[in-house]
Amino acid sequence: MPDSIDASDAMIDNWTKRLEENAARYQALADRVQGQSVTERSKDGAVTVTVDSRGLLKNLVIAETATSKRMAEVSAQVMQLVQRAQARIPELLQQAMSETTGTGDQAAAEIVREAQSTFPQPPPEPEPAFPEPDRVRRFLPEETDERPRTPPPAPPAPPAPPQPPRRRRPADNDDDDDFGGPILS
Repeated sequence: MPDSIDASDAMIDNWTKRLEENAARYQALADRVQGQSVTERSKDGAVTVTVDSRGLLKNLVIAETATSKRMAEVSAQVMQLVQRAQARIPELLQQAMSETTGTGDQAAAEIVREAQSTFPQPPPEPEPAFPEPDRVRRFLPEETDERPRTPPPAPPAPPAPPQPPRRRRPADNDDDDDFGGPILS
C-alpha cells in the first residue's frame, strides 16, 4: 500500500506543478496583452486612433488638415479606424499566445476565438459618401445633356395704331422767335 500512496502523492504533485506552470503562462499572456495597443491611421493622415487590447479607445488625434473635410466624414473615418484597430486584436492575442502559452493550448485558443467574434473584420472601406465640398457656389442652371427647349414663337403683335399728325405751332413774329421753334431746322 505505501506504493499507491506515494504514487498518489506524486500524481498530485505533478498536477499541482502543471497547474502552477499553466497559471504562470496565463499570467504572462495577460501581462503581455494588457500593455499592448493597436493604432490605425487614415490614408491621408488626418485621423489616428489607438485602442487597447480590450478594444477601448485610448487615443484619438485629428490633424488640422481635417478642417477641410465635413464633420460627418471625419466622424465616419474615426469609427471606421476604431473598427479596423479592434479587428487586429485577435491577431495581437494570437501572437502573444504563441509566445507565452503555445498555440496548442485550448483555453488560449478559446480566448482568441472569443476576440474574433467580439471584434470581427470591418466591412470593406466604402467609397467616400461625402464628395469634396464645392468651394465655388454657382447660381446658374445646371448644365445638362438635353438641348434647351425653345419657347414657341410669340404670335405677331397687332399693328400699332396710326399716330395723329403733329401740329406745328404758328410762328410768332416776336423777338422770342428763337425759343418757340424747333431746335433742329
